[in-house]
Amino acid sequence: MQKICFFNTTKAWGGGEKWHFDVSGALQAQGFKVLYVTSKGSEQLTRLEKSNVPYFIFRVKKFSYLNPVLIWKLKRFFEKQQIHTIIMNLSVDLKVAGIAAKWAGVERIIYRRGSAIPIKNRLYNRLLFKHIVTDIIANSEATKHTILENNSNLFDASKIQVIYNGLEFNKHQNTSEETIYKRQGEEIIIGHAGRMAYQKGHEFLVDIASELKKTGLNFKLLLAGSGPLENAIRQKVKLKGLEEQVIFLGFVDSISQFMLNLDIFVLTSRWEGFGFVIAEAMAAKKPVVAFNISSNPELVTDNETGYLVKPFHIEEFAGKINMLAASDTLRQKFGQKAYEVVHEKFTFSKTLENVKQMLKLKN
Repeated sequence: MQKICFFNTTKAWGGGEKWHFDVSGALQAQGFKVLYVTSKGSEQLTRLEKSNVPYFIFRVKKFSYLNPVLIWKLKRFFEKQQIHTIIMNLSVDLKVAGIAAKWAGVERIIYRRGSAIPIKNRLYNRLLFKHIVTDIIANSEATKHTILENNSNLFDASKIQVIYNGLEFNKHQNTSEETIYKRQGEEIIIGHAGRMAYQKGHEFLVDIASELKKTGLNFKLLLAGSGPLENAIRQKVKLKGLEEQVIFLGFVDSISQFMLNLDIFVLTSRWEGFGFVIAEAMAAKKPVVAFNISSNPELVTDNETGYLVKPFHIEEFAGKINMLAASDTLRQKFGQKAYEVVHEKFTFSKTLENVKQMLKLKN
């Protein structure tokens, strides 16, 4: 039986790390041989220590591809562990572990791309994708498109497979009556969840909230998450006089519990590889309003499960929220359809089956 190495050394926790952790654990539970490589002090390590997945620690840094000793150690490690397939999520890992895996004779060297940002047409990328990488997993059609956007000859398109991130559906059901925020009167509860960083476009959210206030809508905007731009966003909220409308919740441990509180979910990202949080909102039967960018149209069907808005158009975005706020029936209709779409297309079981098919794994 082939042994699969999930290699991810970032210390942060995001969609790629969740994908690696969930897929490796599910394959391990089904009797397949897997191991995990991560770094000391990572969130992945904290979770791996509580799991049944065998794990090992290596330190990979930005310029580790210039460290022949580390590459040699990884080569020997792959040989000793008899690795057949390696799956990596970071370009920094690809430059080091990918080369070591090739040197060690690892048969399948897979790069999972989770960001809908074009790959730079640089010499080292051309070399990596021509001589090292054997397959690519893209987390959306939008991500797949950007892989070859700067160089159509970078990689064989037929070897790029789209595998969506999947939800464990039973974790996203509205079964609890507990609330994170207690509704006041007839107000509409709007929610956003995401790290407060440039990609997520929180400044657009504040402008949208300001526009909603001008229209007289009685609402609260709940913001789940934190990040480097939190202070700037708080200052903008204060400047716009929105302290009564915008509530900062910080990190929220249970996103499904967060979604339970909402009438409408909104996302204002500048780009998304795969808007996993959109799928989580849809699984909670919430209508979604988002910009028509990147992979968002692969999740949200305009005027069926929510609304897709012209990128960065504040007044139109606020108008769509007002349309949903004015009709309980419309929100319920969109929410039910959203639930059905997620159940059909974005379950974790489908993700796992697609991975097993790609890797040619059989129980």
